[in-house]
Amino acid sequence: MMPLSETGALDPRGVLLTAPLIGFGFGWFLERGGLGDARKLTGQFYLNDLTVFKVLFSALVTAMLGAFWLDRIGLLDLDLVYLPETWVLPQAIGGALFGVGFVIGGLCPGTSCVAAAAGRLDGLGVIGGMLLGVASFDAVREWIRPFYESTSLGAVTFSDLAGISRGAGVAIVTGIALAGFAIASRIERSRS
Repeated sequence: MMPLSETGALDPRGVLLTAPLIGFGFGWFLERGGLGDARKLTGQFYLNDLTVFKVLFSALVTAMLGAFWLDRIGLLDLDLVYLPETWVLPQAIGGALFGVGFVIGGLCPGTSCVAAAAGRLDGLGVIGGMLLGVASFDAVREWIRPFYESTSLGAVTFSDLAGISRGAGVAIVTGIALAGFAIASRIERSRS
């Protein structure tokens, strides 16, 4: 089988035309699933409603398995897929800041856009906060550049770090996801 990149199906113009459609579709599904509502999202932190956890893990596992098997059958070359670099400390601090913002605002970047598009003021507030954060980071970028570019591991994957094959990494993450689904369902049942 010929990879999609060689068929011309993924030329730059086609990507630019399909990206908004995928974005609108993604937003529509998020809103239909109730994930544009901050109460639904914060329910995961109180262990009342773990829908967000299950949706995100489902998306992760679906994308991972899809990419893995498309690579195995020759429709996708994973070695050509862009993999961003890992900077341990800056990304850990960025993740912690993201988490604090998520808990305070009740929305993440994608769901805040969905909430704003649905006319919710909290979505607009979170978008404003994100833009303020981006502007603040830009204002101090040169000052924190040494830290921002520290602790680089390069472009690595879980499988690389664990020293295991890609297939073993996929199997482990899939197993963790299945265990997570079972635990989340048990927590939800015990709380309702």
